[in-house]
Amino acid sequence: MNLAAQRRLRLRVRGTVQGVGFRPFVHQLADRLRLSGYVRNDGDGVLIEAQGAGLDDFVAALRTQAPPLARVDAIEGEELACAADTGFAILHSRSGDARTRIPADAGTCEACLAELLDPASRFHGYPFVTCTHCGPRYTITRRLPYDRAQTSMAGFALCARCRADYADPRSRRYHAEALACPDCGPRLSHELPVVVAALCAGSIVALKGLGGFQLLCDARNAEAIARLRCRKARQAKPFAVMVGSLAQAGELASRALLPLEVELLQSRARPIVLLPYAGGLAPAIAPGLDQLGVMLPCTPLHHLLFAAASGLALVATSANPGGEPLVIDGEEARRRLCGIADLVVDHERPIVVRADDSVLRVHDTGAVFLRRARGYVPDPVDLGSDGPPVLAVGAHQKVTVTLTRGREAFVSQHVGTLDNPATVEFLEQSVRHLGALAGVRPQRIICDLHPDLASTRWAQAQGLPVVAVQHHVAHVAAVMAEHGLHGPLLGVALDGYGYGADGGAWGGELLRIERGDWRRIGHLAQLALPGGDRAVREPWRIALALLQGMGRDADRRFAGIAHAEALRRLLPRRAWPVSSALGRVFDAAAALLGICTLQDYDGQAAMQLEALAGKELPAPCAWRIEAGVLDLLPLLQRLAEPGMRPREGAALLHATLASALEAWIAEAAAAQQLRVVALGGGCMANRLLADALLPRLRARGLDVRVARSMPAGDGGLSLGQAYWGREATCA
Repeated sequence: MNLAAQRRLRLRVRGTVQGVGFRPFVHQLADRLRLSGYVRNDGDGVLIEAQGAGLDDFVAALRTQAPPLARVDAIEGEELACAADTGFAILHSRSGDARTRIPADAGTCEACLAELLDPASRFHGYPFVTCTHCGPRYTITRRLPYDRAQTSMAGFALCARCRADYADPRSRRYHAEALACPDCGPRLSHELPVVVAALCAGSIVALKGLGGFQLLCDARNAEAIARLRCRKARQAKPFAVMVGSLAQAGELASRALLPLEVELLQSRARPIVLLPYAGGLAPAIAPGLDQLGVMLPCTPLHHLLFAAASGLALVATSANPGGEPLVIDGEEARRRLCGIADLVVDHERPIVVRADDSVLRVHDTGAVFLRRARGYVPDPVDLGSDGPPVLAVGAHQKVTVTLTRGREAFVSQHVGTLDNPATVEFLEQSVRHLGALAGVRPQRIICDLHPDLASTRWAQAQGLPVVAVQHHVAHVAAVMAEHGLHGPLLGVALDGYGYGADGGAWGGELLRIERGDWRRIGHLAQLALPGGDRAVREPWRIALALLQGMGRDADRRFAGIAHAEALRRLLPRRAWPVSSALGRVFDAAAALLGICTLQDYDGQAAMQLEALAGKELPAPCAWRIEAGVLDLLPLLQRLAEPGMRPREGAALLHATLASALEAWIAEAAAAQQLRVVALGGGCMANRLLADALLPRLRARGLDVRVARSMPAGDGGLSLGQAYWGREATCA
């Protein structure tokens, strides 16, 4: 070799580069290019020293040919003096403060699936087969660096054959920290035929998955689903369904699957994807809706279930009794799920941190998160610039927490609604786990402006400076964080509830946003909420107040509902709370049309309206805009007319909202001389509304940004809090 042509580089590779087979990839690449040197993991990622004549090709390949689960964010290099050629080695990990990260849990790769189903493989039928390209990561890791001793697999000593694979850089199981086989790994508590027989016989099975226990039953068995609803006290909220193949998923859809839907279903994250539902399963799967949440198997155990029972379709829902966090421990499952599940199927691999299934939906403009958890956490959001480490804790519903490190924001998995001590404890666990993985301690805590939320009280009890951020500012800031925006811009928050700066209930807001400053410049006209929060659960109360305000006291459409007549008499005698939320407009419309007078779950009224409306929208009806206030009373008056059919009214609602919101937003943008619009809030999960509104705004020349890597609703709120709170002055 021409020594004069040789160079030596020290390379620092940052990103998701541990636990993904990056070191053996580097070793094989160096061998192919005849380079000498070494590669090792440390607290900052992967450190490489490489020497030879092919270094330019080597550096390029680090980015373009990296393993499937790797994400290379940066490669930093410096020239070194050449040294003696001693070959290329993989060195032991070096401990230190963690500045790298691990990937999210990943569904079974094709190579492992082939071994799982191959009678000649030593992994045949083994429900925990894995390699560096797939399997658990986040849910089994206690801290970094990502080595077996830091995971819940530490207690399983490798057998001779697994140890040989683990030590062989040519194997895709080289340093696969979750590696195990039937001779040395965790075992299932029940034989697979017993589990399959129970499901086929109509039993409800609690099965331990990647991020926690799932409740499974036959999706075609109406009696089993009725028992599950009764036992879980879940009367109307839709269930997700797991099927064994993409072809089966397609059979459940009312149209051909879109390419993006196919991509998501088959992705390593294996999320639940909402598809247009054609029927074919038990009617109680998704009552009143035209969408069905569908997922494909995400673990070897799931694949084995479907291999054993061809054509099986399973309800697959989180095992979280009473609205508490997902059950992850076998003993806890046997105790807390005994009144729900007929059979509890445990295994010996501990789950370090729980993670629900992620849920996405495809809009015309791309995929939208409804819940971000397993398969995507802890992939960070790039905030575009460095800043102090802060912790944000969300609000009350659909809570996540966010911890920042430099320019990275790590958003936790879905935590839930903080209305019980167990979920608050889960919030604390999530904070500790993110802190252990990120290796930073926050300098301040960011919370919601509402003084009485459990998250606010928790933040104030931590002994750190606290910054309170208004709910809808945080919704807009979450979109800003994704897109690296600082303002000035027009923020639009279309939501259900948020504590306003005046102490009122906000939820349909126009905000002028500058860097670190905001001003409310418009809102929806307020609706009365007789009974306060109770009116959200019982939308007929909002509709009854509207009817009385229209002078229609003789309307008796709610006469059969308990307390309706008493409230009718009480309405003019009391001053009721009011709300500017778009979510309450959906609630009122659903009640006026007789579609949903009582809500069993959050967003039920809006989801049923969208399902009923159809795709073709009629001409809109009237609305009013005055001094920045959008008044939708003319629309609600039309919906209240005698003879208005529910389907016709649902379509008219969406058509009018799209037109009215377009005019309202465009008028405010022009008045404020703003072109960029950041649009957030839970109502943006409504596909019909979003797909009608966004093209109209863009046709007016507005640069509209929406949530993509986070939920538009409260599941993304902590990201916005963190983004805004990094720049704020502490209270």
